Amino acid sequence: MAKKQYDLLFKLLLIGDSGVGKTCILYRFSDDAFNTTFISTIGIDFKIKTIELKGKKIKLQIWDTAGQERFHTITTSYYRGAMGIMLVYDITNAKSFDNIAKWLRNIDEHASEDVEKMLLGNKCDMAERRVVSRERGEKIANDHGIRFLETSAKANIQIDKAFYDLAEAILDKMPIKNEGMKQPTIRPAEPQSNVAIGRLSCC
Repeated sequence: MAKKQYDLLFKLLLIGDSGVGKTCILYRFSDDAFNTTFISTIGIDFKIKTIELKGKKIKLQIWDTAGQERFHTITTSYYRGAMGIMLVYDITNAKSFDNIAKWLRNIDEHASEDVEKMLLGNKCDMAERRVVSRERGEKIANDHGIRFLETSAKANIQIDKAFYDLAEAILDKMPIKNEGMKQPTIRPAEPQSNVAIGRLSCC
């Protein structure tokens, strides 16, 4: 039998409105790539990346969800079993920030109680178009007891830190003897390609 190439498997989820940069964040982290012509994710997609953290090889299975309401039923089914969830808004789009309250409710309704959460204010490189202050992001994060970072997939600002910090938070909640833990059973759906429907955007 082939030796397992990792010690732990963490399932992470990216949620937020369409166009806030979820796919760009994912590809920047997984492939160190950025493409301005990414289009709205259809349903759900995922990438895998293995990292080393505190002496452990951790396989991150990162799910990128569609932000459009018509995919709500599909995407919320993936909340179950998620160990970490990143809520993403666009600092140049006030509505995407206002809708974070809705995404938090979705987590409360569909995810496990102990899921680790992180709020990301994306596109922080676009300071001249900012409409959501850093302080507002920090406040909603503090009010809900979750971590907060401002990121830029385009400029590669704090993308790695976001994933490593979330993975570390999950790891720290685990029993000391991680080796004896049973890995969560995850049955990936057929990955769906990001086929163009509608406008081009980085979602």
